[in-house]
Amino acid sequence: MPDKAVKDKAMLAAVGLTFAACVAVLFSIAAFNILLFAALAALLLALAELRLPPVKWPLGLFVLGTLLAAAFSGNPAAAWPQIKKFEVLLVLLAVSSAFRGAVTLRRLFLCWAAAAAANSLWSLVQFAGKLTAARGPGQSFYEFYLPARTTGFMSHWMTFGSQGMVALLMLLALIFFGPRMRRSHLFLTVAAAVAISLGLVLGLTRIVWLGTALGSLYLLWFWKRWTVIAAPAAIAIGLLAAPPFLRERAISIFRPNEALDSNTFRVICRRTGYRIVAAHPWLGIGPQMVKFQFKDYLPPDLSQPLPPGFYEHLHNLYLQYAAERGIPTALMLVWLLVKALFDFIQAVRKLPPGPSDRRFILHGAIAAVMATMTVGLAEVNLGDSEVLAMFLIVLAAGYQAAEGEETCAAEK
Repeated sequence: MPDKAVKDKAMLAAVGLTFAACVAVLFSIAAFNILLFAALAALLLALAELRLPPVKWPLGLFVLGTLLAAAFSGNPAAAWPQIKKFEVLLVLLAVSSAFRGAVTLRRLFLCWAAAAAANSLWSLVQFAGKLTAARGPGQSFYEFYLPARTTGFMSHWMTFGSQGMVALLMLLALIFFGPRMRRSHLFLTVAAAVAISLGLVLGLTRIVWLGTALGSLYLLWFWKRWTVIAAPAAIAIGLLAAPPFLRERAISIFRPNEALDSNTFRVICRRTGYRIVAAHPWLGIGPQMVKFQFKDYLPPDLSQPLPPGFYEHLHNLYLQYAAERGIPTALMLVWLLVKALFDFIQAVRKLPPGPSDRRFILHGAIAAVMATMTVGLAEVNLGDSEVLAMFLIVLAAGYQAAEGEETCAAEK
């Protein structure tokens, strides 16, 4: 058994490695995984008390349901990428066991803000390059840009947008509800928020816009309620002053360009998903099997060829998991999300008045869960390891803040 000095050093290493993993997820999922497993090894060496947030039942049943769906799918080997993805869930264990106190969590979210701002600034460089490349005749910038948008350090604009959304909401919560900052620190945090916001706007990912707007409106409502009334007017003025491609993307929510926008093919995905769920309500057709069997469940009234689009998943988190793993397993995910939302709302209501670290973490976690649930209506966002990891980190931080003042006290 290691002596106290060894355990103390191992625990210090566990905290540092967990922190590094949580920041690395904004740059590299491979680096995140390496650092996460190193952190878990350090926790074991330190003989630390291993803890999980109180979502063990829905999380455990979701994992069990996925394993059963894979076993009865007829092709269990195809499910391996989804089974392997469960290693990301270990970040809940690492954060809950390694971190103690608000200072570490606050520094983490500030590092997220810096990383997300750097990500957005790089996306602006990418955007400038695309503006230059799109100057040829015969094609609008919207037509050129939409199929290949900015991604920052990520491989896809949806990952880039979802990560920036969560980082921005936690940063706004810190600005609105956290302990008072020095003026210089406040300037830097606001500058980071502006940079992240600009990257999200130019990313043209509509469901991320909606999720960010919903989470931001929640935060504004509990900060200064009059700003919620002013927000729609500010958005309208911004759209009027925006370049044409931004206005066209906003209008496409209601009046899509059938050759470019994804509205039509998402309807096809949804209708096909309903047919899969109706045929396999209990265990689905198996993880990863939608992309192999999608055409087998197409509604018979559809004409070929199908409109342009990505048909390897259903572009809806809840429908995707119901189709892959069955309705009961999909409901376990919904249970986890709703439980976290309810627990955080209950905890923030019990806080004493005034700014504090617990208040900003809980409000930020509520906004992030609401936004993540919203994005899930149009994308399989939690099927993306980078996005899932950030969501789980926020979940663990929210439950630490909900535990009590002794665990998450404001820095003096």
